Amino acid sequence: MVPVSRDGYKFRQDVCIPCYQTDSQMVLKPAAFMDLAQEIAYWAAEELGFGYDSLHVHHTAWVLSRLHIHFNRAPRWREEVSLFTWHKKADGLFYLRDFELKDTGGKSLVKATSSWVVIDEQTRRLVRPEVLQERMKTEPETEDAIAEPAPKVVMPKGDARSVPGMTEAEAVGKHIVSYADTDMIGHTNNARYVVWAMDCLPPEVTARAVKDLCINFNRETKPGDIVELRRTSQENTWYVEGCVDGKSCFTVKMEF
Repeated sequence: MVPVSRDGYKFRQDVCIPCYQTDSQMVLKPAAFMDLAQEIAYWAAEELGFGYDSLHVHHTAWVLSRLHIHFNRAPRWREEVSLFTWHKKADGLFYLRDFELKDTGGKSLVKATSSWVVIDEQTRRLVRPEVLQERMKTEPETEDAIAEPAPKVVMPKGDARSVPGMTEAEAVGKHIVSYADTDMIGHTNNARYVVWAMDCLPPEVTARAVKDLCINFNRETKPGDIVELRRTSQENTWYVEGCVDGKSCFTVKMEF
């Protein structure tokens, strides 16, 4: 049974927030929202004829490239919520998909926009949009959860002393990509990067609510890769970047 229902051009999934997706404040973790969004995105795309199964027969797969999440309020443990998603348009090499999480009264809790690419599973190279377009049997929607596509995120560089409130970038450890990090196409699942990033921050920061999160996935990582992590901050905004062999694999910006 498909665990989503269709409401016009939107797909909907009702969720009761479980304890294992919440933090010490008993609210939904940012990475847990990403898990929910990823799952409904796959179901919705499959229902429209361009999901995992449809692409896999052509040795292609969806990969999340950029994501912007805005939290009005993260839902709490045992709260009943509804997650909506809808396919938008192609934007260069990207396909855009939006999400919105609402409470039982219809109030918006979380809004997000995402940019996806399609890769060849064998060569790991990008597949251009026109190759996939003929298999898309739906017209894109114009409604926006967040109007602008997810932005490019760059780790601040230069002398922190020249930027008010900016701290010097510092190394905060390494992470070896392992079984727990990987997804069904053999690379690191997108939500795991946010888990690593949150783990890099001081506990007095992560005890506060995340208001806004933007992340770019720059290069895939696989089991055995050693990801070097560094962070910097400016007032209530924190940046975390992960690099493998000196090359950026992800950059995330979080506002608390």
